[in-house]
Amino acid sequence: MRFDTYEPGDFYDELFIGKDQPRPEGQPLVDRIQALPTGELLLRQEAAQKAMYKLGATFNVYGDEEAEDRIFPFDVIPRIVTVAEWEVLERGLKQRIQALNLFIDDVYHDQKIVADGHIPLELIESAKGFLKPCMGLNPPKRIWCHITGTDLVRDRDGRWYVLEDNMRCPSGISYVLENRRVMKNTFPQVFTKMRIQPVDEYPSRLLETLLCLVPDHIDDPTVAVLTPGIYNSAYFEHSFLAQQMGIELVEGQDLAVVDGYLQMRTTKGLKRVDVIYRRIDDDFLDPKTFRKDSALGVPGLMEVYRAGRVAIANAPGTGIADDKVIYAYVPDMIRYYLGEEPLLSNVPTYLCWRPEDMAYVLDHLGELVVKSANEAGGYGMLVGPHSTLEEQAEFAEKIKASPRNYIAQPTLCLSRVPTILDGNIEGCHVDLRPYILYGEEAYVHPGGLTRVALKKGSLVVNSSQGGGSKDTWVLY
Repeated sequence: MRFDTYEPGDFYDELFIGKDQPRPEGQPLVDRIQALPTGELLLRQEAAQKAMYKLGATFNVYGDEEAEDRIFPFDVIPRIVTVAEWEVLERGLKQRIQALNLFIDDVYHDQKIVADGHIPLELIESAKGFLKPCMGLNPPKRIWCHITGTDLVRDRDGRWYVLEDNMRCPSGISYVLENRRVMKNTFPQVFTKMRIQPVDEYPSRLLETLLCLVPDHIDDPTVAVLTPGIYNSAYFEHSFLAQQMGIELVEGQDLAVVDGYLQMRTTKGLKRVDVIYRRIDDDFLDPKTFRKDSALGVPGLMEVYRAGRVAIANAPGTGIADDKVIYAYVPDMIRYYLGEEPLLSNVPTYLCWRPEDMAYVLDHLGELVVKSANEAGGYGMLVGPHSTLEEQAEFAEKIKASPRNYIAQPTLCLSRVPTILDGNIEGCHVDLRPYILYGEEAYVHPGGLTRVALKKGSLVVNSSQGGGSKDTWVLY
């Protein structure tokens, strides 16, 4: 299996400029793969997948009784990002996260951006992620979004766009770390020839971010990861991060509010918890404040949080920024709060709550990608060029019934990376999810999770829809 017959096609290929023309930064990788004996690359691919299986890098698919626990498919041909490209992305992501944090804080306090006419109040109040019980909250250091996974894509010209923001419980970083571990064993010689930025310091950076939320008078704070439990789709990641940080992994039933503090049940009695890295959605955090039927959270947690006796990352209420309608206003937020032009562009977006936008979308359903404002994982979406007339008619009715709940975007020619598919090397579409930590300052972890569509021609990269991942090499 070699690159001799590989055709970059009419897309932006991230490893090749043209047929038999590797990009300069990828030449050492291409040379190494080309020098492998016949069949060796496929053997290394199989070995890498087995290694991922042994590491237990799994995810669950809800409602799939035949394969509840799956190994996340992994491809050994990495994605390469030059240092010049990365520096632009890093600056743009830091700018974006600062503006979004100011927006969330504003939304739950004075709502100046609404008063000044930049975002309609009804859009905020109708957002699923807007939580009235969070009004007036003051998280430590007024930071709401401590951990963010921002999805990026490239178009036919190689230009980067922000596809969406993920601020509630962004997942995937464990695969970034495990992918790198496997790749170092798969292509050790390439790592000695290419200057690739390491990724293994993420757990220590995350722990620093969590610890910065602790008041100075607490000398020996207790930090814990709050998980919904073993049946959650990202449970592997919850346990992995807790182990890597050397902190407790707890479920709601392990915690209780006692004497005005959040306490953890241990074999030696109760122990106070100072910081919770929560991996459950806001609605389930506290049945006294949010969903009364939640058995995943801790009754009274929000009262302790509001009193400043425990820190929660990410802060409750951050989901307002995950709404895909609110996403369309992020460039305006950057201008409003920072007085700067956005360094990274959004994908052009039609908002179906606007009558003129809805009319255009309904007339062009076969050309656009239509998304529900609050769905994730590739669900609630219509990819127009790959849809049937019946599916388009169904979505048209959904849009008419709930215009606020839908946006539409042009179908981008997503960039591709060579990928092993059915025993051949094919160009497959990818996106990128870098992870941003916001503590004392914003930190962008080098690389991120490259998700790849493992169905030929597919634009859907989500793991729940058959996608896989690649290691992301950011060069020095």
